Amino acid sequence: EVQPVESGGGSVQAGGSLKLTCVASELSHPNNCMGWFRQAPGKEREAVATIYMRDGDAYHSIPVKDRFTISRDQAKNTIYLQMNLLKPDDTAVYYCATDRKPRGGGYCSDDSAWGQGTQVTVSS
Repeated sequence: EVQPVESGGGSVQAGGSLKLTCVASELSHPNNCMGWFRQAPGKEREAVATIYMRDGDAYHSIPVKDRFTISRDQAKNTIYLQMNLLKPDDTAVYYCATDRKPRGGGYCSDDSAWGQGTQVTVSS
């Protein structure tokens, strides 16, 4: 199994923007769920945003809704996370996930292939 590969993390001041990219070498099925999760120090991993590669259905968690936008490029098996109005609370390692099984909606499951993560640090 090939892991998805993330890029685009970094350090930014509060109010700034970053864009993350995730490339999957292959998808398990046409309407694969791909998404972003994050884990801050001392906290559990949480879902950030999910998108379905064929249908384009997207979900954003409440803490990031209206600030972050997930999008996709089907031809490239690539998803993006545009993060605006970043806050110190957004500081975390961001992981890309590609679900191994078909899903009918919602966030990708834990039964996913995971990237190695990219650090996002937001200073006040």
